[in-house]
Amino acid sequence: MTPDAPDPDHTLLPSDRDTFPDADTLLETEVYHERLNGADLYFEVVGTDSDEVPVVFLHGGPGYNAYSFQAMVAERMPRRTVYLDQRGSGRSGSLSETEQGEDTLDLDTLVGDIEALRDFLGTDRLVPLGHGFGALVALEYARRYPTRTERVITVNPWVHFPDLALTLLSEASARLGTELDDPAARLRAQTPQGQHAQVGAARIEQAFSLLNARDLLNALHFTDAASRMRLEFLDAEGQLAGGGEVQQALVNQGLWEFEYAPFLTELRRPVYVIAGAHDRSSYPEQVQYVADLADGDVTVLDAGHYPWVDAEDDFMDALEDALRR
Repeated sequence: MTPDAPDPDHTLLPSDRDTFPDADTLLETEVYHERLNGADLYFEVVGTDSDEVPVVFLHGGPGYNAYSFQAMVAERMPRRTVYLDQRGSGRSGSLSETEQGEDTLDLDTLVGDIEALRDFLGTDRLVPLGHGFGALVALEYARRYPTRTERVITVNPWVHFPDLALTLLSEASARLGTELDDPAARLRAQTPQGQHAQVGAARIEQAFSLLNARDLLNALHFTDAASRMRLEFLDAEGQLAGGGEVQQALVNQGLWEFEYAPFLTELRRPVYVIAGAHDRSSYPEQVQYVADLADGDVTVLDAGHYPWVDAEDDFMDALEDALRR
């Protein structure tokens, strides 16, 4: 069920408002914690309302939050921006408190949350800005709701999870100095005809048995220890740990077998990609899917998985360019 538009007399209380000083202006921040699409969602709307279509930032993880991105870039965002902690993530309610429950989570539901958010805010269109796993949500929203989408911007997108699992397995093997042992061929040979071989799940299980998930992803995502520590400091400041519940629910739904690539050909809105050349989880393989199949306009930065941490000025220039064209 789609919620009604916000009631200005009740949605925003005086205690829910904060202002952040900028060089020339004050950025007004509206803080919301609303029941939308059967889930308790936390989001902040930052910036002055205007005729321009607002941006909705969709964090990755899955199960991360919008805090660190907002803390770093809010004062420089060229448009009014919604910073959403997605279902079950960050300051939003847990999956156990949703109508769907905590056992499984699917892309359809996450996209439905964005449409409910758009309706709640009373805006005709959005610019979904998705990072990592969040890029998948942004792309699918644009595919499903083209008339509600001005354009879609992705940052280091993940769209093919069996391939991502292979990348992680390859990196883990290389770091340990062992030969890559891809279980795909064995699994396909053992799987009865007509059944799907769980290749992605087997690859990721093997990767994480070689190297723990955090160390492995850190190796793929960061250009150096200083960048990693900067993000970790922001995470500690936000005091928003967790994400395992969301990750497990998506895995239960078959996340590591999901190949979004065929759906990219159905996108009818302009697609922009900002890629970090040193993010080996996304560039070049995952980025290439979006470039080739969705005719994505790609900008490559000298950065890792979090380009606003590694190359803030270049990232903001690329983002402004994607919003302006």
